[in-house]
This record gives sequence, structure tokens and C-alpha cells, in this order.
Amino acid sequence: MTVNTLFPTDFQLHLFHEGSLFQSHQLFGAHIFKNSNENEAYTRFCVWAPNADQVRLVGDFNSWNGKGYELKKVNDEGVWILVVDRDMEGCVYKYEIITLSGEILLKADPFAFYSELRPHTASVVYSLDHYEWKDQEWLDRRLYRNVFTDPAIIYEVHAGSWRKKENGDFLSYYELATELIPYVLEHGFTHIELMPLVEHPLDASWGYQGTGYFSTTSRYGTPDEFRYFVEQCHLNGIGVILDWVPGHFCKDAHGLYRFDGTDLFSYSNRIERENFIWGTANFDLGKGEVQSFLISNALYWMEYFHIDGFRMDAVANIIYWPNSIDHKSKNPFGIEFLKKLNKVIHDYNPHFLMIGEDSTDYPNVTAPVEFGGLGFDYKWNMGWMNDMLEYMETPPFSRSHVHSKVTFSLLYAFSENFMLPFSHDEVVHGKKSLLNKMPGDYWEKFAQLRLLLGYMFAHPGKKLLFMGFEFGQFAEWKDKEQLDWNLLEYDMHKKINEYVKFLTKFYKRSKALYELDHLQDGFEWIDVDNHEQSIFSFIRKGKKLEDFLIVICNFTGVSYPEYKIGVPSQGEYREIFNSDAEEFGGSGSIHKKVLKTVDEPFHGRPFSLQLTIAPFGFQILRPVKKRKERKGNGKEKVRSHASSGGERKQTE
Repeated sequence: MTVNTLFPTDFQLHLFHEGSLFQSHQLFGAHIFKNSNENEAYTRFCVWAPNADQVRLVGDFNSWNGKGYELKKVNDEGVWILVVDRDMEGCVYKYEIITLSGEILLKADPFAFYSELRPHTASVVYSLDHYEWKDQEWLDRRLYRNVFTDPAIIYEVHAGSWRKKENGDFLSYYELATELIPYVLEHGFTHIELMPLVEHPLDASWGYQGTGYFSTTSRYGTPDEFRYFVEQCHLNGIGVILDWVPGHFCKDAHGLYRFDGTDLFSYSNRIERENFIWGTANFDLGKGEVQSFLISNALYWMEYFHIDGFRMDAVANIIYWPNSIDHKSKNPFGIEFLKKLNKVIHDYNPHFLMIGEDSTDYPNVTAPVEFGGLGFDYKWNMGWMNDMLEYMETPPFSRSHVHSKVTFSLLYAFSENFMLPFSHDEVVHGKKSLLNKMPGDYWEKFAQLRLLLGYMFAHPGKKLLFMGFEFGQFAEWKDKEQLDWNLLEYDMHKKINEYVKFLTKFYKRSKALYELDHLQDGFEWIDVDNHEQSIFSFIRKGKKLEDFLIVICNFTGVSYPEYKIGVPSQGEYREIFNSDAEEFGGSGSIHKKVLKTVDEPFHGRPFSLQLTIAPFGFQILRPVKKRKERKGNGKEKVRSHASSGGERKQTE
């Protein structure tokens, strides 16, 4: 190995400037090279700063004096490089950039793999070449999964406040692996979604205003320690999704903003550059080098950290110019970037989940790029979320006046591949927790939360819920404190927690609730017009004709001892889920015996049956299979809601 072999090729540089160097993190940043017998070692530093007059490497290794550590400009487009003839792993460094106007800037490395712990802001030389992964079985299984027909319940987590140590410190990546993963398994979630883990200067930004896109935040440990966390998730059958923010970045002096004294990573026009809502700068998504930077960053998290998906933040601010008068002026650079990004990612890994947080009605967000879409796998259903929360916050006796808040989502539910979100944004800044959004007294709040969660799991679309919902967090999210774990000492909070555990497990074993999420064939209303009583009933269907469930939701506190409902087939039905079970904190108005149909058409169905409807009740019925239809020994397992026991076997 010679120093000359460490310099970039003309083809690499061409691809970078063109916007097609999707492994640019392997060229830029700090990289350690050793010859075969490791007698010689070099550390190469490479940075893009086209408007710099000089670039020097400074750090703890040269007392922050760049003399003798000048980078060489290797092309006219401003790529600078320096090769130091030793292994510099662990060294702290920045680039001292002298602009054309004579200004001296100290900048962290945009491609650094690790950073100092805040409030310090320098980069750290870190090698990612030594981790031995043990999750190959998970990666192999991932190749055969179907993101559309598999169940998905995502637990959204802020790593800094899920739980804290007794002295108030953050849990490390190792400690999160030890404590969070068993908790997620116990509660039946399929994925953990972590709020952004890129390096960021301000805790209060929750990671959404980053400076180090390739640098796993040092708040919780090293990059390899985060890899351990991901690996442990995979070994336990849990997928890992990262919040990712390719639209804008923070303007702290050491970061990307005006990196070489000019608007290098952002638009040069102030109206296009400034994101006035968040006080950040928008990436110039039409610039080739920025495309190489961001798409490489996506592949970096996939390749080096085995991440299973991204939830992309603020997609609306990429599709549309944030500062346009009506917020409806399309950004052609942003739209083309999203198509290019999703195409590259799915070419690299067709099973990688791309989830767009888009609050607009822009069409075909989840259609493939080759068919004119943006190429996401899923889009957050913000309309459903807003409508349902507004509906639930309406006093029950007035819900008949806002009946369409529940029904409207089914008019467009299959126009995209949707994910239903109750995220951190809905339980912060005075919006109240999910539990406390529910009107009424103490019992009614819990009953309505059970109903809302049940309806969410029965509604078409994959599920995402923010931490704390699962035990009825009363206070809204406080990012500087841990969740209110002491609530689990109280009876109703313990019972809602048991309800969530049962709900997630019930969902995962009920194919009718997820197999046809993305198709109209999976959903059919029974009664959509009962606004006077605010009772909704519908059918969820699986791929097999016999896999169907009947769902009834009562959104008022009125009970009905004899409520008639139309059903599609004759025979017996068993109530297999009831949110009013005493073990969940309900009044115990449940059906232990089978319900038999009568030959009386109702709700446009050839048969009907009568059942008791509990106040704020969520119920699911399943047709009882005849003996010849059953598998195995002819017995079926059903859940008893009348006792705290597990499952019991019954025969007809």
C-alpha cells in the first residue's frame, strides 16, 4: 500500500459531484488503512469544501495547530485530502477552514462516524471495521418477509427518557438492550422505532436537528455499542426503525451550516434555505453532492448498523417549499430526490421499510417509482390520527354530530399503504396524553382508551404508538424525565397494561386484522350510519374466505342489553375479544356462551344475531367452525375474559 493508492479516483469524484456516489462515506471522513502485516498504518481525511482557500486538520494530536496538517485540494470542485502516516483511532479533530474572505471556521467532519459527548462538538476518529455481527439468521429471514401482509406494531421510543438511571443519567445502548428489549417482547411489539440517533447539540431537539449524520450520538455510547443493541433486537425477533431527517439540519456553528463560508449543503436563496418554523436550514436537494451525502447516509445505516427501516420525518417539507404562501408550491428537487432515494434503497434491499411522515394529500406516495409514485412502502395516516383524536375528545353525547370523523378514513384507506400513528407529537406541548385526552371520569377515560386502541388495531393499516400509552400515562410526555413507571402500582394502570399485552398478541394471531391491510377486500362495513347511538360495526377479512372477524365499537357510555346486528353467515359466533372484561378494568359485560344467528335479514345481511353492547365497548366476534373445518384434534382455543386465567380449551 502506498499513499497514492489512498487518493480518490477521477471516477469516484465524478460520481460524487453527479449525485451518484452512494458509498461516499467510504471516501470522505476519517479512515484508517493498514498494510497486510500491519507494520504500516495511515489515516486518510477527506472533505468537500469547494469555496475554502485553505483546509487544515486540527485536534488534540497537534494542540489544535494545523501547521503541517494542511489538506491538499485534489480537484476543481473542492475535494480536499490529507493522509497521515499513523493510526489515529480515538483522536479528536475538526477541520480548520479558511474561507475566501479570510474567515476562519472550525467544523466537525460531516462524515465522522463518532463525536465527542456534548457540549463538546469535535469529531472522533473511529473505525467500524471490527464488529462481528451475529444476526445473519434475522437478515436471512428478512428476505422472505412481506411488509404488506405481515403484522406490524411499532413502539416509538425516545432513548433519553424511556427510562433513566437513579441518578438521572441516560441508559446506555447496552442498558437499553438489557431493559427495553425484554419489555418490548413482553408487550408484543414487532418493531422498535427510535427517535433520531444522529449526533445533535441540543437534547431538547430530540435529534431532529442534527449535525453529525454519520455519527451515532455519543449520549448513549459508541457506534459499536449501538450495533450491539440492534443485534440483540434482531436476535430476539424485533425489527429496528430509525427516525431519519433528510430535509433540514441545524445551524450550529460547528455543523453543516455555511460549511465553507457559503451555503454549501443548503439552498443559496434565503426563502428556499430557511426553515423558519424550526430555525433550521433546508438541504439543497437539487445539488449532486448533497444527494450523494444523504443517499450514502441512508445506505450507511443499512449496511453498517443493519437497520430495518426509516421513518422519514417532515416529508411534506420536502415535497413542498416550506415557505410558500399556501404551502402547496411543489419543490421539484425534493420530489425527484425522494424518488431517487427510494429507488436506490429498494434496489439495495427490497425488504427495507421506507415510511413517510407526510401530512399532505400528495398522490401516490406509496406507489413504486417506476409507476410514477414516490416509492415509499408506507405513509403515516395523519388524517385518520387527527380525525380520531378530535372525535375522542368530543364529549360522548355530542359524537353523533361528528360521526364522519370515524367514517371518512375508510373513503381513502386503500389509496395508499397506510400506517396508523399515535406518535410523540400528539402527547407533548400541551396536547395531553392519550389517556387524558379522553373525556369523562376516571373509569370512562380508561374505558375509552381501551376502545380507541381496539378500534385502531381493527382498522386497516399498520400500527405505531409512542411509549407510555401502554400503561395509561396520565401526564403528557416530559422529555427531560423518564416515563411515570410508578403508575404500574395502581390497579387501573396495571389493567390497561394487561389489555395492551393481550391486544397486541391477539392482533398478531388474527390474520384478518393484517393480511389485507392494504386492500379494500380486507374491510367491509356492516353498519356505518348509526350516528344516533355512535355504534360502528364492520368485518375484517383475511386471505382465506373463512378468516373473517366481526367488530363492534360503541363510542358512548350507554349499554345495550339486546343489540341486533346483521351477519354474513348462518350459525354460531363466539365473542373472542371484549374490552369490557373485568380483568381489563371493565364492567364485566361479556358473553361466555356462543351467540346463535336467526333467519332474519338485517343491515343488508341474510342473518342476524343479538348481543349485549357494553358502555364504551370494543367487541370482536368470530364464527364457530364446524368440526370438519377444525384442524388437529377438533378443539379450538378461545380466550376467557371472565377470569384471569390464560387460555382454556372448549368444545362445542
